[in-house]
Order: sequence, then structure tokens, then C-alpha cells
Amino acid sequence: AAVAGPFSLREVLDAFRRCVTEQREVLLEPYLSGWRGLIRFLQSLGAVFSFISKDAVAKVALLEAHRQQHGFVSLQSLVQHELAAGPAALRARPDSGCRTVLRLHRALRWLQLFLEGLRSGEPRTSVLCTDAYNASLAEHHPWVVRKAATVAFCALPSRDAFLEIMNVGSAEEAVAMLGEAIPYIGDVYGITQELFAQHKLLDLP
Repeated sequence: AAVAGPFSLREVLDAFRRCVTEQREVLLEPYLSGWRGLIRFLQSLGAVFSFISKDAVAKVALLEAHRQQHGFVSLQSLVQHELAAGPAALRARPDSGCRTVLRLHRALRWLQLFLEGLRSGEPRTSVLCTDAYNASLAEHHPWVVRKAATVAFCALPSRDAFLEIMNVGSAEEAVAMLGEAIPYIGDVYGITQELFAQHKLLDLP
């Protein structure tokens, strides 16, 4: 399933900017909104990223259902609610909110590293993408997926094409907005990482 509309980096920036409260809680509504924007980014790149974008679409839908069903406002409230049932019950549920967030969390790290690479000026997007993948998602994927991903990354468009996909004007404007957006994405990633480490949830099956 596609997420409707063209990708806009500005929308992703705005969503992740709204994510974190003064109390350092991650609000689920803008978090999911930011993810929908990132999925549009992945889908605009074609079949190369379908193995990640399809999974992300399913995870975002599942998390949205959890949010609506239980009235969760923040990531912290979701984690507290599911931990209350006990660690064994949480680990036994393949569709738990915590497990779903963890899968998106790992993919967010890959996207963060990839976007940082695009901003850095390295022209070889296949190298950027492979390095970001190896530093984040690769360890969680079986060998056959890792191999297929690395081969697929060789067919990526140029850095200029990526910056054009950002949909914010010139390459310089895209780079400037990446510089603005990446710290917000990084902040959400860091808070989530700390929360999951604190509750020993980083290795949920």
C-alpha cells in the first residue's frame, strides 16, 4: 500500500520537530506522521527500498491501531502500558506496540545515517546507503536480505536526484533543510533508544 501524496522533506521536518515535548516524551501522532513522510521518500525511490517501505507501512498501520485503540498519546505511555502486563507477556506478542516501535526505530537509524550521508556531499549514494545500512539494519536481517539490499543499493540514483526528491527547491536548499531535520530525527531516535535500553526492550524478538 502506498502512502498518498508526494514526498516533502519540510513535512518530515515539521512532524519530527513536533515530536518531543518539554518533558522529553515522544508524541505518537507526529511520530507516525513523520514516518508516513519517510515512507513516501522510500516509495519515491522505487523497488530498491520496497523491502523496507512495505514493512514500515505495515508497522505504522499497526502502531496507529494501537494508538487509537488504547488512546496512547506518547511512546512512553505505550511502553508503560505494555510493561504492566509483565515481560513474558510482552515477549510473547509478535504484534505488541513495543516490538513494532523497535522495528521502526532501527529503520529510523538507517534513514538518519543515510540522510546525514546525503548532506555530507559524498556523491556515491550506493556507498552512503550501504554504510548506513551496515551500521544499523544489517545486523537484524538474514544474510540473504543483506546480500539483496547491498546489490540493490548499487542501482540508486545520484545524490543530485536524491536532493531533487526532497521537494524543497535547489540542492543547496535541500542540504540546508536536511541540516535542520536530522537533529530532530536524531533526538527522537536518542530518546527512544534510552527508553528501550532502560526497560531492556532493545532485543525484543
